[in-house]
Amino acid sequence: MTLPDLRPLLVLWLAAMNLVDFLLMGWDKSCARKGRRRVPEKMLFLPALLGGAAGGWAGMYLFRHKTRHWYFVLGMPLLLACHIGLGLWLSGLFQRL
Repeated sequence: MTLPDLRPLLVLWLAAMNLVDFLLMGWDKSCARKGRRRVPEKMLFLPALLGGAAGGWAGMYLFRHKTRHWYFVLGMPLLLACHIGLGLWLSGLFQRL
């Protein structure tokens, strides 16, 4: 019995999470400028935790948003490094199957 190839779904998932986190950063910055209700910080980190750290990190610096908060400045690249490490580990694991 062979396992189905889930790589296309994984790529789609990661692209979606990165896009969501990138757009949330832009939306929250827009709300901050206009004095409207903001996106909770937990909601900015959730897509990053689920694979969208690169999009969140890019959104931080493109929109100049949350760049003074140490937990975002350190958290986003740390999550990205963890995702890269997990991806490398999993790719090595599945090559053995």
